Amino acid sequence: MHNRRFTASRLALPLGVLAALAACDSLDYDMRGRMGGSVDTSAAALQAAANRPAPDNRGIISYPNYQVAVARRDDTVATLAGRIGLPAGELARYNGMQPDDPLREGVIIALPGRVSEPSPATGAATTGPIQPPAQVDIATLAGGAIDRAPAVQSQVITPAGTPPASTAAQPQTGVEPIRHKVTRGETAFTIARLYNVTPRALADWNALDANYTLREGQYLLIPVAEPRSSSASSNAALATTAPGTGSPTPQPPSASQPLPQNEPAPAAQTASASTTPAAPAKPVAEIGQSTSKPASAAAMAMPVQGSIVREYAKGKNEGIDIAAPGGTPVQAAAAGTVAAITRNTDNVQIVVIRHPDELLSIYTHLDGLQVAKGDAVTRGQSIGSVRAGDPAFLHFEVRKGFDSVDPMTYLR
Repeated sequence: MHNRRFTASRLALPLGVLAALAACDSLDYDMRGRMGGSVDTSAAALQAAANRPAPDNRGIISYPNYQVAVARRDDTVATLAGRIGLPAGELARYNGMQPDDPLREGVIIALPGRVSEPSPATGAATTGPIQPPAQVDIATLAGGAIDRAPAVQSQVITPAGTPPASTAAQPQTGVEPIRHKVTRGETAFTIARLYNVTPRALADWNALDANYTLREGQYLLIPVAEPRSSSASSNAALATTAPGTGSPTPQPPSASQPLPQNEPAPAAQTASASTTPAAPAKPVAEIGQSTSKPASAAAMAMPVQGSIVREYAKGKNEGIDIAAPGGTPVQAAAAGTVAAITRNTDNVQIVVIRHPDELLSIYTHLDGLQVAKGDAVTRGQSIGSVRAGDPAFLHFEVRKGFDSVDPMTYLR
């Protein structure tokens, strides 16, 4: 029963650290198969995000259903509120902030109500919100032309076939992004996976810092895909054909969508082949089993002595939970380098160790750390201790790149 309270942190928190690692390594990953369900982000990985629309000279970006403001350098909530004509207290409360809180340049601030629409007077090319392309019709274009026309015009007769002197500017068009409010325990990485976008695109659209830091109550704009030509769409479709169909660039495998096992070319079956014993089953952790066995030739060593109280379940528990009293030493499962150390909003400490062959080991619910970011560690070296709690346990994950794998395959 007590384990339920930690479910969200087990799923979300280490992934936020991985997002930061991706930023440091200048990598964007296809996140397909990491939600534990039918979510497939192959299209998002292939299709780049469009650029965020430029604001007017007040910082306003306007859509049909909401408006946001973009902060300037040295802005606070109060200075931004004064520039757009909203009460500072109201704007701060709506975004879960204080009026004097400083704002990062380029960060998005949601507006509790609408202010005057962008227009040429505020530095925008056209008047009004960004419109979905399907809604920009003749009536809209005509209305915009009338709005821009002088109050008094002299009728000028021109010869037939003479082109007009100028063409009325069309309203700005674009897809209205989803506006997401950050809740407790969410990270940039989990939000990016939720909406099938890359963490980097999410960071670019919302001016997140290098650590992809979020705060509870913050509003984010979810990036929209860059429009592609029909030929590009056709090429993308060819690039994502199912494995084994002869495509030059088959869809990369994932834990939930693995490639088919290699099979020999069709040949006559023999009696001996039919009696070949099946491969041994993949080891599975048993609930309550002890992890205090001596170290063997396994790729990794158990990080803490205790019993497994929650086994690996893709999409539900991305690692194993090992029950151990608070203060029990936690050891590095294999030699590597400390890639990241961070805490979540509940002050839960997380350590990520990078190993060869794109392997990462993740240790959550730690205390008394004995390592720092960048430290080289050896297998069995103490990195900290289990954090006291009810229950007290270590959450341990192994990842191949960003894909979680069952730790027991490396521990046995």
